[in-house]
Parts: sequence; C-alpha cells; structure tokens
Amino acid sequence: MAPAAIEGSSGTRCLKDNISDIKAQVAANHRGAQLIASLYNDYGRDVVNFYMEEVQGAAELAVRNLLKEVHQKFAGNSLEATDHMDDGTPIRLRVTIDAGSGDAAFDFSGTGPEAYGNWNAPIAITHSAIIFALRCFVTHDIPLNQGCIRPIRVVVPDACLLKPGAEAACCAGNVLTSQRIVDVIFRAFAASAASQGCMNNLTFGIDNDPQRGFGYYETICGGSGAGPWGDGTSGVHTNMTNTRITDPEILERRYPVILRRFCIREGSGGRGEYRGGDGIVRDIEFSVPMKVSILSERRVVAPYGLHGGEDGERGQNLWIKANGRVLNLGGKNTASVGKGDRVVIQSPGGGGWGSPASRKVDASKKDGCSREFVSVGNGSVDIIAGMGQSA
Repeated sequence: MAPAAIEGSSGTRCLKDNISDIKAQVAANHRGAQLIASLYNDYGRDVVNFYMEEVQGAAELAVRNLLKEVHQKFAGNSLEATDHMDDGTPIRLRVTIDAGSGDAAFDFSGTGPEAYGNWNAPIAITHSAIIFALRCFVTHDIPLNQGCIRPIRVVVPDACLLKPGAEAACCAGNVLTSQRIVDVIFRAFAASAASQGCMNNLTFGIDNDPQRGFGYYETICGGSGAGPWGDGTSGVHTNMTNTRITDPEILERRYPVILRRFCIREGSGGRGEYRGGDGIVRDIEFSVPMKVSILSERRVVAPYGLHGGEDGERGQNLWIKANGRVLNLGGKNTASVGKGDRVVIQSPGGGGWGSPASRKVDASKKDGCSREFVSVGNGSVDIIAGMGQSA
C-alpha cells in the first residue's frame, strides 16, 4: 500500500518543502546547462570537450599511479579487510591490482545479505565511497570527478547489503552504511584507523498538531581515526558527511528544548602511538512531550585501531527520564519522551594507530587527543607513508 493510503500517515513529512527542493534542483541543472552552453559559444565545442576530458584523464592517471605504488608496497598481494555493522552483517572487501595498467578490482563478495531494516545501501553508495576513498589517498590536488573511478571494476553480489532488492529500505544506507564501506576500504589499504563510523542522526518533534507541529533533525560529530601522520581529531564529522551543528542559542530559541551539555567525551579515542579523536557528549532536555528518534552505528562494533592501536570507544544513546530512570535506547530507536526527560548521545571515538608503548610523552599537551585540526597534504590520507611505516 502507498503510505498516503494508510490512515494517519503520509508519503512525505512536508510536501511543500519537497516540491521546493525539486524545483531548486531543476533550476540548478538548467543553470549548469546554460553555463556549459556559454562555454561552447565562447571557446567552441571541441575545445571545451577536450579540457573536460583532460580533467578526467588527469584524475584517472593519478589514481592509476597510486594503485601501482600500492601494489608495489604490498608486494603484489591482494588487499583484504572485513568490518561489521552493529547487527552483525559483514562487509568484506578484496582489492586486486594490475601492476601494469593500474586497474583494480574492488570485490565485495562475502558481504552479508540485505538487512531487515533501513540501512541497506544501493550500489551507487558503494561507488561514491570508493571515489571518496581514492580521492583521499591521492596526495596532490585533483578535482573530484568520474576519472577517479575509471581504473576501478566494482563487484557487488546481488541481494546483499550493498546491492539490495527494489523493495529494501535504504534510508540509513547513505548516512550509516556508507561510513562502514569507507572504513573497510581504509582498513584494506592500511590507511588509517576507523573513525566514529556514523552521523548520529537525531530527530525530534511533534506530529499530531497541525498548528504546533514541527520536526528537527541534526547530525552529531565524533572522533576521527588516527594515522601515521598523528592523532585523530575530536568532535568532527568524517568521511561521507560534513554538516554543521545548530547553534545552542538558535536551538533553544526555536524549539522547546534545553541543551544541558555539549562537550568532548574525554578518553573515548583509542590509545596508540597516535590516539584516535574523542567523541562528544550531547545532552538535550525536552520542555514538552514529543517523539525522539536516533539512527546510529558503532554502538556494538567498536571503531578499529591499526598497527597495534586500540579501538575507539563505542557510542551510547541514553534516555534519562524526569524521575531519574535511565534507559539505553540502543543504536536505532524511537521514543515518546515527556517533559523534563533528556536524551544523552555519547558519540564514538576514533581508533588509535600504533602501539601505545611507542607514544611520546610530549605527543600532546595531555594524555588525550589533540584538539587542533591536523592538516595533511591537501587534506589527503597519505597511505604510502602509512604503509612505509608499517612495513
């Protein structure tokens, strides 16, 4: 049955906003087409097409050269890694590189079946995660484009978590499963320890009153994984997301909530020669009854450390009732909270890199993760340096 045919439900939360979004996308496409046409008029179709192809060709060459270096560093062996979603579903990857051409096969055979839940990921998400990871690995400036994935052949079995059937729910595939795909790729390439591995999607609102009803949605930061370059970073978004949090003053002015606490979750990053970044604690009190939903990962399977580094701390989502009773919401849940109730999100820390025994005393001002942003080679993950260290 169509959602709108069920009493009390709708196919959309706000149809007016959806239509406006679609109109904006159509307008952006029209504007893009006009600008391309303008380039054609100014320089000619052949010249513009030549440069467009060259931009993609430069990206392709950079990725091929990278993969040839990786093949040499791994002595011609395949790169393999496995990680798991919190429900136990494995995501397996085997990367085979052709030393001559720089072609590579990313084979996800052995990945678990589609989930009885909403974290299935359509095949496009796997392609996006691969492009993202490869762009991170290339340490010099190239624009992100289709050329990055030209050398790659992607193998994903039918009816698995990463290639579900048409009826599978996929809402969280983009915000959760994509993160795990990136972590698996980073692990296979020995690039860095795992980051927090999710977006900690929190929503709350009132849906039974047309006049007073509202909905609020935020994503919450956590710790990034450490690598051969140094400590991870605390309280940041990682990998497939980059959204900003709402200012406390705006949050409390517009919605019937009180932000009780928003701070670094000290010590949640994995120990190592370089420590993983710490997660955060976000404590929200509700001034009126409403519904709250949380969609998160890394509440069961910890963010892995690499080369002797320890795992980062798992996340936790708590519902603290006004009477003091504390309930664990788990990774994915919906609750009807009352006035004075609180939801406390403790986001995961990143994994550590290298043995904790190798950590220098002055590696940071205190025995925790550096809070400064670490700039690394155009923001890239220097996997060649990492593999050189681990060899």
